[in-house]
Amino acid sequence: MNKGGKLNSNGFTIVELLVVIVVIGILAAITIVAFNGVTAKAREAAMKSNLSSLQRKLAAERVESESFPASLSGAGVTAPDGGTYQYSVNNSVSPPTYCVSYVRDGVGYFINQDAQPAAGVCPGHSASGVALTCPTNFIVVPGNSSFNTTDFCAMKYEAKNVGGVATSAVAGTPWDSITRANAATASQGACSGCHLITENEWMTIAHNVLSVPSNWSGGAVGNGYIYSGHNDGSPGSSLAANANDSDGYSGTGNNSGSQRRTLTLTNGQVIWDFSANAWEWTSGSIASNYPGTSGWNYREWNTVALGGLDPKIAPSYGTPAASGWTSAQGLGQLYSRTDTSNTKAFTRGGGYGDTTGAGIFSLNLSANEGVSGAALGFRATK
Repeated sequence: MNKGGKLNSNGFTIVELLVVIVVIGILAAITIVAFNGVTAKAREAAMKSNLSSLQRKLAAERVESESFPASLSGAGVTAPDGGTYQYSVNNSVSPPTYCVSYVRDGVGYFINQDAQPAAGVCPGHSASGVALTCPTNFIVVPGNSSFNTTDFCAMKYEAKNVGGVATSAVAGTPWDSITRANAATASQGACSGCHLITENEWMTIAHNVLSVPSNWSGGAVGNGYIYSGHNDGSPGSSLAANANDSDGYSGTGNNSGSQRRTLTLTNGQVIWDFSANAWEWTSGSIASNYPGTSGWNYREWNTVALGGLDPKIAPSYGTPAASGWTSAQGLGQLYSRTDTSNTKAFTRGGGYGDTTGAGIFSLNLSANEGVSGAALGFRATK
């Protein structure tokens, strides 16, 4: 006890304790942030290193077999460190292509046959690490924000009538002579969640394939023409497909030229008969202010007034360079007239005898919703 009867006051005041606690908290937060940053950088460096190693392995596989493996699991490759690989490959083009996404702890990196590891995932792959699963003989289509689409599944082949069920199958000719309402009903029966392809989905596919150099005769986008399928009327009927994506001229009697029936998406997936073979119903329609001039005619997209059509219909909406392209570039044409009436339902792509009118952007406005015909089919999506 001090003189004067006062006690020693050697402890901390409440304020001092609070200050110490706050300082400790700040230091701990800084340490955690710094540690997490170091951990994240280490994880991402490891992911890039793994992808670089995989890239070398795939290059060696191609040298040995002249193609990339059909699957990573078949090549004995699994993703390390709790991550997941997603793999798209296209060995039907020359040179063959692939893209691999590696997702771990919500972080994604990808490679392809040409590029070093980069942040993100390949077109058509999932940033969650769980790839979109499609029904048999459907393909994954990368979404396009211009058309308000996310990744979706589309029939690889035009719908076939297999025992009354709309089926994406190689064998058989397209399910035609069907009204749009019946095509929509049949599409719903193709799989759980399936529906008739929408206009936005059609445009998403069209602009995607338009951007792939191997779909152009000149090997570069805008160089030559984009392949436009079986459209010369010889033979004078729609065709079955072929299980070999490398045989894109199957059944046409050609082995070169514009009649190739296969188009490749940016993710390496291949779609058959998206242009020509059979016209395909979509969800689109127009009820008034029809485009064009009087009399039914094929019209070039870069010269026709669109009238009441959505501006997104024009090829140049999603691909500005297309404003200078015509059917000579294989885009197809608009079949329309102003002096008509009743709601016109959209059919797309062109038929087996529509020559330059057929193409990935072909749109025919001559059909009422209840019409059916020998060259009028459909395709389902999910």
